[in-house]
Amino acid sequence: MSTQSGHGGTLSPAFLQAGSSSFAEFLAMHDPTLLPAGRPLPPGTSVDAVHGTTIVSLSFAGGVVMAGDRRATMGNVIAQKDIEKVFPADETSCVGIAGTAGLAVEMVKLFQVELEHYEKIEGASLSVDGKANRLATLIRGNLGMAMQGLAVVPIFAGYDAETGEGRIFSYDVTGGRYEEHRHHSVGSGSMFARGALKKLWREDLTPAEAVSVVVECLYDAADDDSATGGPDLARGILPVVAVVDADGYRRVPEAELEPVVRAVVAARQTRPDGPVAPVTA
Repeated sequence: MSTQSGHGGTLSPAFLQAGSSSFAEFLAMHDPTLLPAGRPLPPGTSVDAVHGTTIVSLSFAGGVVMAGDRRATMGNVIAQKDIEKVFPADETSCVGIAGTAGLAVEMVKLFQVELEHYEKIEGASLSVDGKANRLATLIRGNLGMAMQGLAVVPIFAGYDAETGEGRIFSYDVTGGRYEEHRHHSVGSGSMFARGALKKLWREDLTPAEAVSVVVECLYDAADDDSATGGPDLARGILPVVAVVDADGYRRVPEAELEPVVRAVVAARQTRPDGPVAPVTA
């Protein structure tokens, strides 16, 4: 962002006045073209954009896990094999993206700045509900682009210090915000991932078991959805998996994740459909 603004190299008055705690609102007033949806397409135009696909998230006692596959598609073509779709929103929350990849990544970056800006202006962090609402506002601002086929549908999860639990929120293209309980999935492979989530989720999952479950779910999604990429052990491309709990956001290192992925892949050699849910009376 230019600091010239016709004032001899000094900051313009907009940067020196007390304003909103929302950075997105500041951009909308100062230069709307800097917003992800600030450069709309001409009427009747369509774009073959890169799309990110499946994200899964589930809660466990004391936190939440989120994971995303690494494939991005453009029509029937694999556009990228190692895209990242799960990001930290701040120290105690994360966001996963599905939909138009370029706009989604821009929106995530703006969301990260939005949360940091609020904390610096107000001297306190937003609550989990407040963060979820701020993301809903950003999505609502993208409605015009969504109507032209460039939709962004993220999933947000965070650790709620007041309750000591992990919470998950889903959205629609209009900015509608919905709290999900236990688990949720978005993207083209979400139908298949949700089936696996229902089968494998338990209230007493440990963080390590939760990581294994999301890997199983992404494997099931990739098994039936061509736009979802499974683990590529030959190239060393693994899912992105993040854990958020009382200790904050932590991306699971590949050295820690690889044995889990290899165990899942090896087990699928003898049971291709994956583990069976226990039957209870």
